[in-house]
Amino acid sequence: MTPQPAPSETIHNRIAMLRVERGITRRQLADALGVHYQTVGYLERGEYSPSLHLALRIAAYFEVPVEVVFSLEAFPRLGS
Repeated sequence: MTPQPAPSETIHNRIAMLRVERGITRRQLADALGVHYQTVGYLERGEYSPSLHLALRIAAYFEVPVEVVFSLEAFPRLGS
């Protein structure tokens, strides 16, 4: 039996899209979440994966289910 590669640890997100769509700056989102504004940038670029608590708070802030914001699979490109 051939060993399977470990699943990617990458968490894909739509934070930037949701933030821009609603006219919210990184700093405004960071202030609302109680994190540093650079953390929002790290999250948006996929350089940092949020804790479950933070992921749920982000989804609650945007008033959407967590799976609308985060996914283990890459989101389809808009217009695809």
